[in-house]
Amino acid sequence: MFFLNKIFQLRDQANPEAEKPFLEHLEDLRAVITRIVMTLIIAMVACFGFKDVLMDILRKPIEEVWVMKHTEALPDDILLEDWEKALSFAAVAPKLEAYHPELSERWWSELDEGRLRPLTRAAIVYQAAQKLPKERREEFIKALPETEQDTEDLALKLLVKEPSADLNASGNLRLMSALKPTEAFMLTMKLAFFAGVVVSFPFLLYFILQFVLPGLKEEERKALWPAMAIGFGLFLAGVFFAYFFVLPRVLTFFYDWSASLGIANDWRIGYYIGFATQFVLIFGLSFELPVIVMTLVHLGILSHSMMRDTRAYAILAIVVIAAVITPTPDAFTLLLLAGPMCLLYELCIWLSYFHEKKKNRLEKEEEEERMERLLADPADDEAEVDEDDFEDEIDDGEPITDDDDYMDYPGEHQDPDEDRKD
Repeated sequence: MFFLNKIFQLRDQANPEAEKPFLEHLEDLRAVITRIVMTLIIAMVACFGFKDVLMDILRKPIEEVWVMKHTEALPDDILLEDWEKALSFAAVAPKLEAYHPELSERWWSELDEGRLRPLTRAAIVYQAAQKLPKERREEFIKALPETEQDTEDLALKLLVKEPSADLNASGNLRLMSALKPTEAFMLTMKLAFFAGVVVSFPFLLYFILQFVLPGLKEEERKALWPAMAIGFGLFLAGVFFAYFFVLPRVLTFFYDWSASLGIANDWRIGYYIGFATQFVLIFGLSFELPVIVMTLVHLGILSHSMMRDTRAYAILAIVVIAAVITPTPDAFTLLLLAGPMCLLYELCIWLSYFHEKKKNRLEKEEEEERMERLLADPADDEAEVDEDDFEDEIDDGEPITDDDDYMDYPGEHQDPDEDRKD
């Protein structure tokens, strides 16, 4: 209730000529919430049809981290795709060769990937060496006959880099496993909602600004559209910054941390999608700081001098807020969120400076125009001044007496009994 009262006071300050009671403010709030909900539903339904594309987009960062980490663990002359195929062949080729050697040769000849036969043999030897104590692995591989020199060289390279010997097409990151019957459907709905927020954000921002700043003049309404475009651009900047720069580095950090402790990174798709959507959305909303600050400057709540003098406290508040809303507990992600927000706040200080400078310039020009009119026609301006003083006297609620220097109209202060006598 306290928060609502503050918002309603802001609305009254933005439009002092049309102050409303509390219930009328609530009715306006109900209308705004209805518009926002309907907009989100329409955008969500539209984005639901692109669920496959959305899934591929959101899975891309974790897949890139997975590919990068496993590629680093391979020798330079071995591709990750070839290593995956060689491991899959290694699970079949020894059994087939033991069962029927001629059939095994025919199987290799009919495979389009027959060139991977030496790598497959090296993978078999490498997997066997992994079961031995570490100090005896190299000796085991070098015991291969001279006819298997290519296999020996590849196996020794693998022993140096020690890539994963249990790799498969999906990797150790089981992104497509669902723990509940409804998890896949609810995950799709969450993706559609997230995409709907991003797509419909300009309209959501417009509804919110229209509620906070009612009764705008015509020129202010025209200026609202560029402000909305800037707000949407900042939101997209935050989303892209989190998606392309922050999220891959955060995933890499946690992947390496788990690997250093000997913990397998068997991340589930549901947990990852929830983490990624929350992460990206928080960054997008945090980049809306200039919109919020400049709105408060427009309402007269903040000023350039106030923001400049309290810069240190604002930075401290930004760091605390970033620590609360950041979905990860590490200091690295905290700095990646708090750093841009501090830069945006510094930008707001400069924007408020130019805003006040422009406002003062306009007021000075109006005063100069008024003085020019005064010098051009003093009589009209004196009449205008007298009229303004008269209105001020009425607004102050003071009674008008015969001693005042106002123009008396006939019959204005006469006694009614004197009229009857006449």
